[in-house]
Amino acid sequence: MATRHDIRNVAIVAHVDHGKTTLVDAMLKQAGAFAAHAAESLDDRMMDSNDLEREKGITILAKNTAVKYHPKDGSDVITINIIDTPGHADFGGEVERGLSMVDAVVLLVDASEGPLPQTRFVLRKALQARLPVILCINKTDRPDSRIDEVVNEAYDLFLDLDADEEQIEFPIVYACARDGVASLTKPEDGTVPADSDSLEPFFSTILSHVPAPEYDEEAPLQAHVTNLDADNFLGRIALLRVEQGELRKGQTVTWIKRDGTMANVRITELLMTEALTRKPAEKAGPGDICAVAGIPDIMIGETLADPENPIPLPLITVDEPAISMTIGTNTSPLVGRGGTGKGAENKAAVKDRKVTARQVKDRLDRELVGNVSLRVLDTERPDAWEVQGRGELALAILVEQMRREGFELTIGKPQVVTKLVDGKVYEPVERMTIDVPEEHMGAVTQLMGVRKGRMDNMSNHGSGWVRMEFVVPSRGLIGFRTEFLTGTRGTGIAHSIHEGHEPWFGTLTTRNNGSLVADRAGAVTAFAMTNLQERGVLFTDPGTEVYEGMIVGENSRSDDMDVNITKEKKLTNMRSSSADSFEAIVPPRKLSLEQSLEFCRDDECVEVTPEAVRIRKVNLDARERARAASRAKHG
Repeated sequence: MATRHDIRNVAIVAHVDHGKTTLVDAMLKQAGAFAAHAAESLDDRMMDSNDLEREKGITILAKNTAVKYHPKDGSDVITINIIDTPGHADFGGEVERGLSMVDAVVLLVDASEGPLPQTRFVLRKALQARLPVILCINKTDRPDSRIDEVVNEAYDLFLDLDADEEQIEFPIVYACARDGVASLTKPEDGTVPADSDSLEPFFSTILSHVPAPEYDEEAPLQAHVTNLDADNFLGRIALLRVEQGELRKGQTVTWIKRDGTMANVRITELLMTEALTRKPAEKAGPGDICAVAGIPDIMIGETLADPENPIPLPLITVDEPAISMTIGTNTSPLVGRGGTGKGAENKAAVKDRKVTARQVKDRLDRELVGNVSLRVLDTERPDAWEVQGRGELALAILVEQMRREGFELTIGKPQVVTKLVDGKVYEPVERMTIDVPEEHMGAVTQLMGVRKGRMDNMSNHGSGWVRMEFVVPSRGLIGFRTEFLTGTRGTGIAHSIHEGHEPWFGTLTTRNNGSLVADRAGAVTAFAMTNLQERGVLFTDPGTEVYEGMIVGENSRSDDMDVNITKEKKLTNMRSSSADSFEAIVPPRKLSLEQSLEFCRDDECVEVTPEAVRIRKVNLDARERARAASRAKHG
């Protein structure tokens, strides 16, 4: 086998917010990817190019970049292809694709938080793929860092995941990615490594421990499609790794599809990544990560091969989805009428609104092209589809993207995807790691008890914080985060990861309070809100347009209550100094899209438009709801 010594392919994997994207930024700057004047004006987290990624501070899509590294001994320039993967469990499909493109992984761990559930998830995938691991302890300058303990926890994690002797002999790099400094010698807790002023030790560790791509000089062309992108001029772009042979611009290759059929296609454009831009190239060899244009319907996991000897590569497989939601067209009385439902100023904004079933279905089909961990199934209704994904956040991100594109949707309450094993119903379970101050231990234990959570482990680091591990059904975590933040007064940190399936846990009741439901259409009045605010927490501002069946607040009792929130004060021609009451209106609670989905009960759904998120009853008519409740009660 021949070896290409001028290239290294590595993925950076970690739990959410442990500093992957910041480390990639520092690598790009120090490798001279940008001119000096440009580097000063660059944003932080350059790889998070998506608007939602910047807003939420997390990576959603796996992206690749290339660094040209000049070794200090003056030898030839080496290209390091870096895959920046998401750290959130819901985007695990992106991680699995990223690992299929590389020869080793850098496991990034926070020097204070240590390995968390997603660290376990990505490491398990890397070990299954037999990839060498470089451990990087990041954020060594945190005041609460505990480097020795975190390294020991990392070793324990490797042992837990049945790593063999070869895999457990990994190099350790200590870094402060924000300052662009790395070292091979352990610094004191809470300090930046002092024996280095750059990432040079990190680069040299990558060169010595990441295997160079090997290939057979006589083998025919094989290239694996691992991701898709789109360009206004070039159309669909396929990102692929060349495993064997050579790919050239203008070459005719055999496209082997997922179903095994083959077709000959021509590569009209070949692009190679350099820093954050793609540049035209003439050829790509074994181990190169490149992009090709000219194949309009190509899909992830397919192979480009030699026309004379086409040999397919294995398809990329991802874990089963755990959460499903029904997404359909907007069926509320305010459909297509803008944020407030009235006024001439909304007409301009409504012009490009997408409200038909055909438009929603086309958009969901487009999402399936680039998102391998998503599934779309038909339902009994022609204007609604069941969308299955890894978790609530992944589905909420899809809805948020569609909303920003001008779609109006009705979203059902998230449900879990069950499966039958030997005639018994099994449901997905999550491993939940919770860090809380000691005084909130009781509140968290009570919250998890209601949700049928089983405590597996508890440790106290002696810093006033406790770490607890629970195994809990995925159903119990729908709506958990809001209550958890309230119960821990915003101090708790919770992370979960899919842990397989277990037998059905039985009935769960997580939301004890009912809803305040508007009983007629109209505009919300301050007078009505003043009278209703003692009944519960309201969600709407004065002047907001409402309709019958729309939920305007949370009841303080367990049952639903129909209320008139549009009631106006009767005016008379008699006035006195004490006639007007000047009671203050309690500011309404504004629910985000994720909070609205968490709040929903089974008979409720969320109406999503570009301007507003409203919660409503599935059945808007109060009399029909009462009849349905009566039938359910008396069978």
